[in-house]
Amino acid sequence: MRSSRILRNGLLGLLGLIFSSTVLAHGGAAGTDTDQCKFELEKDHWIHYTAYQPNAYPAEEFCGNIPDINTLTQLVFDYQDQRYRGMAIEFEVTKEPEGKRVFFQAAEKHKSGTVILNLPQGVPEAGKHLIHITLLQDNGERLDAHMSFKAGAGQPTSKGSYALYALVLFAGLYILYLSNAGFKRKVDGMIGKAKEI
Repeated sequence: MRSSRILRNGLLGLLGLIFSSTVLAHGGAAGTDTDQCKFELEKDHWIHYTAYQPNAYPAEEFCGNIPDINTLTQLVFDYQDQRYRGMAIEFEVTKEPEGKRVFFQAAEKHKSGTVILNLPQGVPEAGKHLIHITLLQDNGERLDAHMSFKAGAGQPTSKGSYALYALVLFAGLYILYLSNAGFKRKVDGMIGKAKEI
């Protein structure tokens, strides 16, 4: 009786952890920034980047790892600084280490603060790629920033999926524990030995 209560409370605690918004939170600590999807064009002046593959993964956002090649890929850049909206910015994507150009957009001003680069066929080869952003300043200077990503590695299983698999496995074992007397005796015996230690 006591061991079934321990297992039930453990299951409820595990469920609470899995579905807790605190566990699933992103960043949040004062003075820290965990956003890996941004470029620093100048000290403390940023552009945020997100990649999408709407045909293959309609509801997913990507950053450093883009799962597929040869499929529509959209690279979206949001200026986090108002001053860039009046400046021309050039974009280029290259395959590394060869430096082979995959995509290029000549310098333009983007007053809305959001730029969407459509690569209709995505990137043709798997591997490392580099996004080059060049800011053309009013004085004629070019300011460059770079961010790399890998393409073609496939969609990884998310940590949330692993937690769900663990929960299903734990629930299955708990049902087996409740429904099978021999399994229950073995588990109770192991719990008894663990208490002695």
